[in-house]
Amino acid sequence: MQEKPRKTFAIISHPDAGKTTLTEKVLLLGGSIRSAGTVKGKKSGKYATSDWMEIEKQRGISVTSSVMQLHYDDTQINILDTPGHQDFSEDTYRTLTAVDTAVMVIDCVKGIEAQTLKLFRVCRMRGIPILTFINKLDREGKEPLDLLEEIEETLDMETYPMNWPIGMGKRLKGIYSMSDKTVEVFDSDHERKVIPFEQADMLENYEKQNLQEDISLLEEAGNEFSSKKVQEGQMTPVFFGSALANFGVQSFLDQFVDLAADPQPRKASGELIPPESPDFSGFIFKIQANMNPNHRDRIAFLRVCSGSFDRGMEVKMSRTGKKLKLSQSHSFFASDRETVESAKPGDIVGLYDSGSFQVGDTLCTGSKLIQYEEMPQFPPEKFAKVSAKNALKHKQYHKGMQQLVQEGTIQLYKTPYFEDYIIGAVGELQFQVFEYRMKNEYNVDIEFQHMSHELARWVTKGSVDESMTDSRKMLVLDQQKRPVLLFENDFALRWFRDKHTDIELASGWEILE
Repeated sequence: MQEKPRKTFAIISHPDAGKTTLTEKVLLLGGSIRSAGTVKGKKSGKYATSDWMEIEKQRGISVTSSVMQLHYDDTQINILDTPGHQDFSEDTYRTLTAVDTAVMVIDCVKGIEAQTLKLFRVCRMRGIPILTFINKLDREGKEPLDLLEEIEETLDMETYPMNWPIGMGKRLKGIYSMSDKTVEVFDSDHERKVIPFEQADMLENYEKQNLQEDISLLEEAGNEFSSKKVQEGQMTPVFFGSALANFGVQSFLDQFVDLAADPQPRKASGELIPPESPDFSGFIFKIQANMNPNHRDRIAFLRVCSGSFDRGMEVKMSRTGKKLKLSQSHSFFASDRETVESAKPGDIVGLYDSGSFQVGDTLCTGSKLIQYEEMPQFPPEKFAKVSAKNALKHKQYHKGMQQLVQEGTIQLYKTPYFEDYIIGAVGELQFQVFEYRMKNEYNVDIEFQHMSHELARWVTKGSVDESMTDSRKMLVLDQQKRPVLLFENDFALRWFRDKHTDIELASGWEILE
């Protein structure tokens, strides 16, 4: 039996742009769920399928990346739903290393927002093709031409509209398909109805005329479609619609299957590894503790890059050179799981983890050990000393600390002599989620002593001793026991660099690049 082609993508957006809603509608069309829960409907007890953690249900936000699979149009689609909240952008960055395409959701009312820009930068850095879905068309928003111009100028990439809105907000009548000259009629009952443009009797003459003028303008002054530019990340196909109204989503999904990139060759140990390579290889991009609170388990998420994964196979871990047998493997639908017998390049497999794996680990077969390029690590901007309120719970405290830190959403540092725990995070929400999970998953109450430091810099050359530090600059060690200096602000960092010219410092981004 011929293998189904794989399309593996992540949906990225600013919070509240409609990313989770779009994910749900795609799953609904793929037959994976019967009804879409929405984070708006908290009173009904229905929650978004991809938001499985208890705190996500309470707050109505996504704080972890979920993995889901569906089959559509004879294609296996792997969706990685990412947290939109900026405090969890590091989890999103790592997830983007595991996909071949990104779908960028933009709110037509607000346009491109700061978080979208950050995530876009990572996609550009990794050469990931981007498809754009301009959402909330049933609200009054920016003019479509202005939105295209904003994308082109802000993101420095060409746009090509795959469809075009007829009206907006209360005036919304439908969307016109550029490829087959049909109109998908906007229906308040959310029934999908597609008709040839010539039969669009619900349109007034002035609406038809305005549409024809827009189309002529796009054909004359717009960009020519180029699949090569799309695959190279230089052009983004743009779709208009409303995820909440399930309008324009199916036409997006139909064309997504053709436009999204297949599994791509990936760089490992200085060479490109093609998906069709006979040797199996893949890397761990995420570790999640307590997906099943009853069993206190940890799952390592593996992106298959080459060869074939088979349950029970023996592989080598590049970091240690040790052999491992992969006997407990799962596919996921948010927190639901099924045993996976085999997987192909592009697929995401969940591996039971007893503590062997780290984010960034490469697993492979064959005579040669390879290592996929290092996962991005980002310098935190907020720091706090952390301790357990009850000293008798030190065992649960250390276990919870170790497991949640290994997920990668917070970073752990220790002071050199007393080994006090200091955790670093991108934002305040990460501290709140960490505290919540320590209490609910490990039954440990913790307390924070928030610090005034805002910058972390790794010492890459020279050595730092205690005489060089004071309250504004603090020496700590990261999990790999590398020396890190925490600074209160830019002024303290510049002062240190001016005084100690023999010491070189680097941020997480610089280490990555």
